[in-house]
Order: sequence, then C-alpha cells, then structure tokens
Amino acid sequence: MDSTTISLVRTTFKAVAAVDDGPEKLTRSFYGILFAQNPEAREFFPAAMDVQRDRLVQAIAYVIDKLENPESILPFLAQLGRDHRKYGVEDAHYVAVGNALITALKNFAGSEIWTEEVDFAWREAIALIASTMMDAANSETGPRAWIGTVVEHKQVLRDVAVVRLQLDKPMQYGAGQYVSVSVPGRPRMWRYLSPAIPANDQGQIEFHVRRVSGGWVSPAMVGQTNLGDTWAIGSPLGALGVDRTTERDMLMIGSGTGIAPLRAQVMEMAMRGNNPRVHLFVAGTYPCDLYDIETLWQLSQTNPWLTVIPVSAEDTNPWWHFDPIPTPPPGMYQRITGKVGQVVAEFGSWADRDIQIVGSASMIQTTKFRLQAKGTPVESIRHDPLF
Repeated sequence: MDSTTISLVRTTFKAVAAVDDGPEKLTRSFYGILFAQNPEAREFFPAAMDVQRDRLVQAIAYVIDKLENPESILPFLAQLGRDHRKYGVEDAHYVAVGNALITALKNFAGSEIWTEEVDFAWREAIALIASTMMDAANSETGPRAWIGTVVEHKQVLRDVAVVRLQLDKPMQYGAGQYVSVSVPGRPRMWRYLSPAIPANDQGQIEFHVRRVSGGWVSPAMVGQTNLGDTWAIGSPLGALGVDRTTERDMLMIGSGTGIAPLRAQVMEMAMRGNNPRVHLFVAGTYPCDLYDIETLWQLSQTNPWLTVIPVSAEDTNPWWHFDPIPTPPPGMYQRITGKVGQVVAEFGSWADRDIQIVGSASMIQTTKFRLQAKGTPVESIRHDPLF
C-alpha cells in the first residue's frame, strides 16, 4: 500500500472515531449489517457483544496504525488468521466482514468524506488484511483449537488463580506469546492469556488469571473452575520473546499476572547454556501481588545472568491478606516501594537493552513514558497490542 492510500484510510477512521459515540455507533452498525446479510455469522460471537465491539475498534485502530510497517503487521495478521480457525471461519466470511465494514463506514462518514478515492483505499486495505489472514489460515495444518483438561487449580490470592491443564495435543508456542481461551459456562467468550511455562512435548500448559471486577469470564476462571473442566485454546499470538539475532541484554517489566509471559521466557532461557543478561522487575500494588516471587528467586539463584527486582506500590499488605511477606535470599534485591515505572526509570535509561513490558494498558503506557523521558529509544521497547 502506498502512503496516499494509508493516509486516506487513517484520516477516515480518525474522523469517525472523533465523533461523539462514533466508535460505538460504527461497531453497532457493522454488526447489524453483518448479521442481517449473513445470519449464520451470528453463531461465531457471544450473546453479550459489549467486549467484542470494543475489541473490534481497538483492533482496527491497531492495524491502521501499523499499515506502513508491513514487517510487523503482516505476521500479526497471519497469526490472527490462524487463530480465527477456532471459530470455523471460511474465506467467504472474510469477504462478508469486509463488505459489512465498508458499508458501515460509508453510511457513517457520509458522501462528503466517503469519496471514490476513500472507497478504493479502504477496499485495498481490507483486501490486504483479509488475504493475509486467509492465506495463513488455509496453509495451517494444525488443529483449529486445542482442548485442555484442568488438572490443577490453585487460588494464590483471593483474586488470582494458577490453572494447569493437560492439552489433548502438544502446542508449539514461543515463550512470551499469548493464546485465546474459552471456558465452560461462557461459550464463545474468548479471552487472551499468556502461558506461564514454556511449550513442552507433554502438552502441559499453565495460566495465571486475575479476576477482573465486573468481568464476564475471569471470575469464572478464578472462582468457578473445577478439576476435569475442559477449556478450548486457540492458536498462539504475539511476538514477545528473546531475540537471539542480537547480543543485547534484556530488561523485563511485569506487573501482577503480567509476569506470566516473562516467567515462561526466563524458564526457557534457564534450559540454555548461553543467555543475555536479564534484569526482571516484578511489580504489584501490594507485596502479596508478587505471588510468584519465590519461584523467580530460585531461578535467579541458579542462573547468574538473571537479576530479579521486586517492586510494590504499597509497603504493606491489605488487611485481608495474612501470609507473611517473603524475605529475599542473601544477595537478592530487597523489595522496593514505589510505582514500577518510576522505580525502573530511576535506575537509568536502559538504552542498551531490549525491553519488554507486560501488564495493564495504563501500566505499560506510564512505564513507556517514564523510560522515554530518561532517553530510552522507543524502538527498544516491546509489548503486546493493547486490546
């Protein structure tokens, strides 16, 4: 796609998004058109569409923002195409989705904005997106989805659970990637989780799940999961991982259950003989939110390339948590009290590091801004899409 086409697509979408309730109206119109013209497509989506509508706008915005960077967006779209196989999506559905989106945008934008040039630009963009996803899906030979049986469910905090599953077939994923997950009782409500252990030939997988207040799915995962339950798991997504093509040392920053993909990476690194130096900041609101710190300390004790720095915004635990605060082994960093972004930035710019940040969207953005203010090049910072 040339720069003029990308500019027309981006400008049109920004104009729609800038209108009061524009994104919500656009997605309602899109799904209304899609389901009216293709009633069979409704079965791919959950009964409650609120989260799905938000994700559509966020996903479109993310793709549009990356259109001039094909080396990053095309692999992402290919992964998304492979993941969409879990729905039973066929080529005709991509065509239907593209036509419905163009119709919704055209109706919403009006004739003054929606010119022939804009129409052509959007059709070219959607053709690129759809063809990339279709080609990846059609070339995939693995299962549409994996079925995992819950073999252990451990509630490590009142709002956090560690869930271990046995997959029906081993899944090959890169440590640091994430997958979509659907659980019993919440049909077609897929949520993204990162495996907390590396891929293995035994088909074992582990997730760390935090209950989101008011959420549809995470409360069921944390509080209503039973041994023997079966979860459906989609194809791996994401690009976090150790870049073995460079010799750069690494800075990893994980907050709450965001530690899971970083944990998987350092566990995988521990199986190798040669690794870059890694500083891993483990953060939470309270000391108890560092629920897996002792595992990471053990890894650090046997792997001198790994340095673990615990950080909590509060110095003491909340009233409802009675377990004692773990004491670091000799030679380990004592826990630092403060906001993780500020704490990391106080160590310096980390300009020579390959940096990964995992956590909530606000934590990621705040930490990025803190590092950039210290002189960290933005191209050195990686995180998954914020949707």
